[in-house]
Amino acid sequence: MARTPLKRFPCARPPVAAKVPEITVLFWVVKVLTTGMGEAASDFLGTTNLVLGGVVGVGGFALALWWQLRATRYQALRYWFAVAMIAVFGTIVADVLHVVTGLSYYVTSAFYGVVVIVLFTWWRRSEGTLDIHSITTARRERFYWATVVATFALGTAVGDLTGLTMHLGFLPSGLLFAVAIAVPLVAWRLGANPVATFWVAYVLTRPLGASFADWLAKEPSVGGGVGLGDGPVTLVALVVIVALVAYLAVKRSDVQEQTGGVPDGSADVPVRRAAPSSSPRVATESLPGDAGGDRS
Repeated sequence: MARTPLKRFPCARPPVAAKVPEITVLFWVVKVLTTGMGEAASDFLGTTNLVLGGVVGVGGFALALWWQLRATRYQALRYWFAVAMIAVFGTIVADVLHVVTGLSYYVTSAFYGVVVIVLFTWWRRSEGTLDIHSITTARRERFYWATVVATFALGTAVGDLTGLTMHLGFLPSGLLFAVAIAVPLVAWRLGANPVATFWVAYVLTRPLGASFADWLAKEPSVGGGVGLGDGPVTLVALVVIVALVAYLAVKRSDVQEQTGGVPDGSADVPVRRAAPSSSPRVATESLPGDAGGDRS
């Protein structure tokens, strides 16, 4: 008698891997370095050749995002290349809006703040969660990268607002944001919502890194800088970033492990966290009320 083929369980779907890294101390280090590198690189390209700056900033951003979106899982080189190019592109976007329109940094900071809030609201209503551990579908990844671009532009405008418009200078501005970024860390340690504290800290990394990069690069007459130059600061930051990302690519210590999920972005995806380590981790829970599929 001929065998009847076994039917697959109707809810079974191929597993989907997370497209973003596990959040470790090294994640924050590389993130801050990319913000500083992006600020210095954008200023260097802008003062060297505007056409070249546009090609590198816009073209590099498009190339990096295209390469990242083609991946089926998180890969350190692809991911951090995308972040680095967004750092350059986000600076260009913020600076162009200020220069071309003549709007003050108060206005541009408020504008990008509204853009970030709109994206967070849209993402949350569409997907039910802002937890980066749920970035396992194409739609969620698009929300993620759109939000990342907006946070870079916001951070650039806010950093220039405090350092230049408010006349704090770049070093005091950087120290201000260093204190500010400690607030969500302490709040998280005390039990505050990890997703909310993660995103607050993420936004603050941009003005933090950019302020210190400007302090090192700019002349003393501009925000009290050291005067090393945008080119050297960009090069040094880039070398350190490449070394750290190469380490992550080899060690794979920031790769989230998967348990399965759905590929179409229409439902939540259960994700198993990476093995515990000695590094503190941030934002490993979903927002209150998120679908159970996003929880460990």
